[in-house]
Amino acid sequence: MKTITVTEFKAKALRLMEEIARTGEVTVVTKRGSPLVEVRRAAARSGTATAGRLAHTLVFEGDIVSPLGAGAWESAR
Repeated sequence: MKTITVTEFKAKALRLMEEIARTGEVTVVTKRGSPLVEVRRAAARSGTATAGRLAHTLVFEGDIVSPLGAGAWESAR
């Protein structure tokens, strides 16, 4: 585990994030000697969004205009 100061991280953030993504090494960013955050490679997502994934949760009501009638629908605009 590597430790760097917040000032160093701010100056080199992009390069450090690319290095962390490549190597997988956890880096601790410190502020005034105290740990502030840990920066680590993101975990791979297994449940990516796909079309129709939530289709079973939808309720289809059918025609939502007819119950009002054409006149009421126009006045509701």
